[in-house]
Amino acid sequence: MSGRTALTPETRHYIGEDELRSMKPTAVLINLARGPVVDPKALYTALKEGWIQAAGLDVTDPEPIPADDPLLTLDNLVISPHIGSASVDSRRATCLLAARNLAAGIQGKRMEHCANPEVYQAM
Repeated sequence: MSGRTALTPETRHYIGEDELRSMKPTAVLINLARGPVVDPKALYTALKEGWIQAAGLDVTDPEPIPADDPLLTLDNLVISPHIGSASVDSRRATCLLAARNLAAGIQGKRMEHCANPEVYQAM
């Protein structure tokens, strides 16, 4: 799975026991998409039993991960805060996009990025 992954019923637990068992024992799973894309119970078992070598998560399921979650007991798992977009350049670009969208909306124009573009079909 690559690119942008939306969380849908089809992608929930997309990476589960079967997928983890099919990986090499030297594999490292990285999830930067959505927490529920990876089945946390299957991931715990895979890491604990050595199906894969390690995992790195920028997102968890649930989020935030509970302090007593068994995943947190593993030495072969790294969980980072979901702040990959927190650079100055990224935040500046986000603010400028929001301002352009606001101006377009006020002027009755189509927004550059609209989370629910179906609203334009209703017009």
